[in-house]
Amino acid sequence: MEITLRDVFFSYNAGTPLQNEVLQGLNLTLESHKIIAVVGRTGSGKSTFVQHLNGLLHPTRGSIDVGEVRITHDSKIKPVLFDKVGIVFQMPEHQLFEDTVLKDISFGPKNLGWSPELIRSKALEAIKLAGLDESYCDRSPFELSGGEKRRAAIAGVLVMEPSVLILDEPTVGLDAEGKHALMKLFLDWHRVKQRTLIVVTHDMDLLAEYAEEVIVFESGKVKLQTDPLTLFTKHRLEIEALGLKIPLALELLEKLNARLGTPIPVRSVKKEALQTLLAEYFLMSSGKRGG
Repeated sequence: MEITLRDVFFSYNAGTPLQNEVLQGLNLTLESHKIIAVVGRTGSGKSTFVQHLNGLLHPTRGSIDVGEVRITHDSKIKPVLFDKVGIVFQMPEHQLFEDTVLKDISFGPKNLGWSPELIRSKALEAIKLAGLDESYCDRSPFELSGGEKRRAAIAGVLVMEPSVLILDEPTVGLDAEGKHALMKLFLDWHRVKQRTLIVVTHDMDLLAEYAEEVIVFESGKVKLQTDPLTLFTKHRLEIEALGLKIPLALELLEKLNARLGTPIPVRSVKKEALQTLLAEYFLMSSGKRGG
């Protein structure tokens, strides 16, 4: 499902002395089935932007087409398009509130009038997609571990089978192993369901590893819309100006290239590809010295 923004502005406290314009004239298209990263410094408008994509916020001016649904300032549509665009916020486990995992996951579908049979079927599927099993259904979410709580909360979003899934800083507070496991969950969902995945993040290693497209925000505007390779190789100064760091493996390769007469060409910014380039260079160099 494609999403198109046309001349979108948004202000908090619009029409009052406290008016704060956060989004300024956004014009962009988010294509279906892609993995899209949204980056920028804190306060650049990223989170406000994604909350417009499912109707949590409506633009002060302009329009947003979410599939066949148009959102404007005076839209009379249902307030939130849970069944089209799902959002997993930071620390989603803090949103759990029912006395069993199954009831929590079923809350959204029940409010949309789904039948009990369909709700249970989709809830069980969502639990499995989130990396849990049916035995969790009757357990209290407040008795689960931190990681299990996060997965239960994610299941509550996946159960709606959204066409677009937005992750707002999904790996905050996780170690490297936890980040990898959680991203695998979302990538498996993306692959199996053939849906769009939008990731708001400050983690440039995560961006380099998974994103197909990158949207860079600055002061409420889209500064760049490009791919990860172009972002890190052609827009280095813009990245540094926004206080964003390049992936560590790429930084090591760039330092090496600065010392070489013939730089090693960078064709991918994925960690494994960069590590392979570095390993091949050092193996070749040690072979020459040995010869």
